[in-house]
Amino acid sequence: MKEVLVVRHSVGGRTFIHTEQQPMEYSVTRTGQGWRIALIITQDVDIHEILRWKQELNVFLFREYDDQPAKKIWFYVKEGPVTYDDQLKQITIFAESRIEYIPNEFGI
Repeated sequence: MKEVLVVRHSVGGRTFIHTEQQPMEYSVTRTGQGWRIALIITQDVDIHEILRWKQELNVFLFREYDDQPAKKIWFYVKEGPVTYDDQLKQITIFAESRIEYIPNEFGI
């Protein structure tokens, strides 16, 4: 399975993080009230811009499989906190909800 994580500004569509273009370690974990997405920032990423737009972020997880259709998981940050730990070089995004779907099933 191939997996790509993308963090975008939901209003303007600006991409802040794209792990296929800038590989970095990340994890997505289910919590009691949503999902915790943690990324270790080892590339040139403008953390200040991400934090500036933290209430307007969408996080996408694209999963491609050899034996089944690709899936897209869309995480909505909404009011979920977004924090950055300078010592760990880690940004943590809490998403309140998500939608998982197969993009090929939504076409005209």
